[in-house]
Amino acid sequence: MNPQTGLYAFAVFFAAIFTNNILLTNYLGMCSFLAISKEIKASVGLGTAVIFVMSCTSVLNWLVYYYILKPLDLEYLYFIVFIVVIAAFVQLVEMVIERVSESLYASLGIFLPLITVNCAILGACLFMIIREYNLLSSFAYGTGSGIGWAMAIICMAGIRNKMAKSRVPKPLEGAGITLIIAGIMALAFIGFTGMININ
Repeated sequence: MNPQTGLYAFAVFFAAIFTNNILLTNYLGMCSFLAISKEIKASVGLGTAVIFVMSCTSVLNWLVYYYILKPLDLEYLYFIVFIVVIAAFVQLVEMVIERVSESLYASLGIFLPLITVNCAILGACLFMIIREYNLLSSFAYGTGSGIGWAMAIICMAGIRNKMAKSRVPKPLEGAGITLIIAGIMALAFIGFTGMININ
């Protein structure tokens, strides 16, 4: 498949949601996933914020890398620069959520500012550079990764709410059963592998 076509970008977008889900196949962003997935409302809020930040920072970091760092032979600074761009966007999202919904802001707590160091967001920006995606594919990958991460945390929140009334063996309560469920979800998502070949 030609990397310059829109069809390739769609394949990257689809793969980022399902077959190459950044949370369930690369296990990036697990800390907030385990902590916030206790409540559906908080999971939806954090998932939406991650989609927004990941989509925007993927595009901005691609532009910064290819139009500023690479021409000036400063590629070695891309880790620091990517984190600065992500931090600026997280500040913007934090201010908007605080103004729009104080209850959501309170339920997200410390994990909202921690989006800055969410390894899933930084991982998506690094993967797009390593895989040499063009601008459209980078946006597709960032958006797809955000949607995939949000879908995983919302599904987990729904399952954990249902399991609140279930009998769980004492040693598996909390993080234990959550990790087992995450593993089963990962197997389900990996089942989509082979539907679209983007190599």
